[in-house]
Amino acid sequence: MPDSKDKPKKEKRQVAVALGYDPDGDSAPKMLASGRGSVAEQILQIAFANNIKVREDADLAQLLSAIDIDNEIPVEAFAAVAEILAYVYRAVGQAPPQNTPQNTPMADEAPQASETPQ
Repeated sequence: MPDSKDKPKKEKRQVAVALGYDPDGDSAPKMLASGRGSVAEQILQIAFANNIKVREDADLAQLLSAIDIDNEIPVEAFAAVAEILAYVYRAVGQAPPQNTPQNTPMADEAPQASETPQ
């Protein structure tokens, strides 16, 4: 019987997601794109080519990758996404929109990407 050490290891595949948010709207951020492997690489290439800030967060990428495209992010992800958006605002030297019913601290017009090896 082959030893478990002899089993081929599954190659870890990169996961990437892209989020978008309309600060003038009244909905939560939505999933714009999600993919693994070569699709994840394409998402990241598009983000980099468009000067979109990318932040690596393995747990959040895993959670968000299960969401269908054009669906809002789940409530469980709000705090983590707000943290990433705050990071993006600091990185581009902007102040986040004020916290009003129409503008939440998670507001950002540019799509965001998150990546992780899978």
